[in-house]
Amino acid sequence: MTNDDKIIRAFVDKNWNEIKTNNSWQIFKIMSEFVEGFEKLSKIGPCVSIFGSARTKEDHPYYSLTENIAYKLTQTGFGVISGGGPGIMEAANKGARKGGGKSVGLNIDLPFEQTENPYIDRDKFINFDYFFVRKLMFVKYAQGFIVMPGGFGTLDEFFEAMTLIQTQKIGAFPVVLVGKNYWSGLLDWITDVMLKEEKNISEKDLDLFKLVDTADEAVAEIESFYSKYLLKPNF
Repeated sequence: MTNDDKIIRAFVDKNWNEIKTNNSWQIFKIMSEFVEGFEKLSKIGPCVSIFGSARTKEDHPYYSLTENIAYKLTQTGFGVISGGGPGIMEAANKGARKGGGKSVGLNIDLPFEQTENPYIDRDKFINFDYFFVRKLMFVKYAQGFIVMPGGFGTLDEFFEAMTLIQTQKIGAFPVVLVGKNYWSGLLDWITDVMLKEEKNISEKDLDLFKLVDTADEAVAEIESFYSKYLLKPNF
């Protein structure tokens, strides 16, 4: 179905039988994705979700940085959850595999660019049709979030986590942005416009995430957060 078809279809009147039939099957499909996600991910133990671009190439510094972060996370006892695709997601799973930790992939069917990477544990791979179900799994089963440079999808995942933490729908888990050059422009806008000019957030909201540049700094933020709870994950 083309983009024009999707737009036109939204304005077409549907009869009750068509609405009931289509919506019912969609509900069952959504339920099945929730059930599979809950069943598989409830057993994975402490993990950190790593977000980032599917378009990052293997020879890019952010790829190797992500791989190193994931590896170091596994050495502290955390597993790694990624979006299951190429780019940053592949690097995250690759680093987890290299470190002998759990490597989880939450893939999604897209008309382009998204294919599963080969570094995911086979029993920890799930394929989704719905972004909102997939995003729930990223958040529900993670004890922290590493946000690498990425596009609209990465921003969506970052702000999803921030919104849920800010509104206290989930605990204030550590959120770490990696790449000062990449994220500084966005953070300047958040500070100067959202906070100071429009007062759409509180000053304390800026403490809900950290900005770092290196793998050691990123992992240290996760470890230091949990050290105050005297918690130590294990494989």
